[in-house]
Amino acid sequence: MKRRPEGEVRFTVALVSDTHVNEKEDFSASPYPVNAEANPRARHIFAQINQAAPAFTIHLGDMINPVPELPSYGTAVDNFNRIAQDLNAPLHLMPGNHDIGDKPVSWMPAGMVNEEYIALYEEHFGRHYFSFDHEDCHFVILNSPLINSGIPAEAEQAAWLEADLAENGDKRTFLFSHYPLYVSNPQEPESYDNIDEPGRSWLLGLIQRYKPEALFTAHVHNFWYDVIGETEYYVVPSTCFVRHDYSEMYRIDGGDQQGRNDAAKLGHITLEIHERGHVAHYHRSYGATMMEGGEPPSPVLRAPHTKTSNISGVYVDMRHAWAEEMVIAPSGAVDEFRRKKARNDYPVMAMWEMGLRGLRVPLQDLVDPVTRRRMTLMCDVGHRFHVYRYGMPDAAEVALLAEHRQLVERLELVLGWDEVDSLRDAVRDLGQATGISLILSRVNRKDAAKMSGGRFNHLISHGFSLEETEELADFTRANSGLLSGFQFTIMRSVDPWQAAASLRRFIKTTGLRAVLYVKSTEASAAQTFHDETANAERFAQAVLAGVGNGVDVVLDTFDDADRGYFTRTGLVDRRFNPRIAGRLLSALMLRLNEGEWHADPQGRSLRNAKGETLSVLSAGESVPATGIWHCPLTGQTGSNATLDQQPTTRLVVIETPARKSELA
Repeated sequence: MKRRPEGEVRFTVALVSDTHVNEKEDFSASPYPVNAEANPRARHIFAQINQAAPAFTIHLGDMINPVPELPSYGTAVDNFNRIAQDLNAPLHLMPGNHDIGDKPVSWMPAGMVNEEYIALYEEHFGRHYFSFDHEDCHFVILNSPLINSGIPAEAEQAAWLEADLAENGDKRTFLFSHYPLYVSNPQEPESYDNIDEPGRSWLLGLIQRYKPEALFTAHVHNFWYDVIGETEYYVVPSTCFVRHDYSEMYRIDGGDQQGRNDAAKLGHITLEIHERGHVAHYHRSYGATMMEGGEPPSPVLRAPHTKTSNISGVYVDMRHAWAEEMVIAPSGAVDEFRRKKARNDYPVMAMWEMGLRGLRVPLQDLVDPVTRRRMTLMCDVGHRFHVYRYGMPDAAEVALLAEHRQLVERLELVLGWDEVDSLRDAVRDLGQATGISLILSRVNRKDAAKMSGGRFNHLISHGFSLEETEELADFTRANSGLLSGFQFTIMRSVDPWQAAASLRRFIKTTGLRAVLYVKSTEASAAQTFHDETANAERFAQAVLAGVGNGVDVVLDTFDDADRGYFTRTGLVDRRFNPRIAGRLLSALMLRLNEGEWHADPQGRSLRNAKGETLSVLSAGESVPATGIWHCPLTGQTGSNATLDQQPTTRLVVIETPARKSELA
């Protein structure tokens, strides 16, 4: 089912969650220092929401940190209301466990939801479940701690919800719950982080029957995405702190406060409601704060999204697992008596923020049924999979490729060049059997360099070189219809602009596709490339050169390679938080989606029909007289200047004179 939106954005909704506002401005009952930042962090995000001017805001619960049984509850509520009163648009609240009591969990010391706590919530916050309409969309707010509680209010809410969904079945419906139905899998055992049975199956049944467009949940302070039937399902992060037991998902140290202050994972969501479909844009706050009476922060930077991106020729090599389930150890805090499993969905979040559609993955991802399901969901939102395999697929793999051809945009066959003649018929049969475009790469050609820096290069080499284009053109003429294209590889020392221009001529000569695999490294596996700014420029120049010359590019590093061979920084770090490269690529993709761009024959930049040019300049370079530079790290802009030596890369947009005055 395709989930890319259609039509214009009709209105937007701001979503925030788990603000955990404290009873004092700089104090929290929690032993973690980060919790004391809750109030100024919430104030910062609410100020940004005002600048975005949504139709309304929905808070997904845990407005405050003290639980109902603590005497500081009322004071914290007053603080939250003071912070929230500055919102210009209406604010809709729902109860989290800190606001109304925990779901039934016998192993936790906090009080569970009960009639007394419901009355306390209603006194301070208002209705604890309700629905409302905006335009022709229907928004349903649940009291999820009630589910499975056995108190009378549970049955009342259940009857109301079933009637409400039935009565509004002709409207686009969006459902909101503090507790997630599940984190990674609808069959997962009960934990502190999900809705238990039988309530889970009951709510799943209603979702499958009435097919709301989306379900948004919170509570776990991390991000997950899934689909339930026809309903997109999101678990959204917090504004305040990260649930750091889930730091087990990253192969790196826990980080600040054992991972609780992984500030890049904090923020809020802008939900864009299109004429058909929606987009959930995540805005990272990086833990920024705003003091009471302080200056409002800069507005959130615009960002692309995979759902709405039209740039289909940029791919990233997903060397590390991108849909991996990790075992979360019993923490002794909120769960102690069994391990939990959780899928790491932060790679997905990062790709969406960059507007990236293309993934290069091994055939084993398609073979694995769990990852294959994720590939299906990713294709539905607009992703495209470049699948590769060394050698010819076996019979079972051919059958699988044929069955799931809709998931594979193209299949890269990595073959020994000396084998190709003998495999010609097998390659042709593979294309006919699967209906998938075939791209040929080569491995370990006899004349490939085996020496590097005076040492024997006992390492893999794959992809054709630019010097082989004429030979491949001859091969194409002799083997018409056999292949859809070829993959070429360039080392770090090769300029992607020159490579893309060469392959543009190859495409024109052969009529086939050329894929440019852009490496961030050189021949030595021991050489390191940890200059984050230089790597960001490498990625950016490759993307611009590929888009401008009509050549598909594959960036060789999504997340950092920080151990093993060929270590270098990527688009994201090992916590899957954006590096400079990822933030720069996000800014580039936003501009690239604004129209058609072509390589400017006068320089290393792109030009569009308006006469605007788009390029990346490094520190020390001068901005042309009509240039407007933009720093994707800070949101700052400037003109007519020499870029300073700060360790960053700036996206430089050179506008036409007619627009310069509007943008300066």
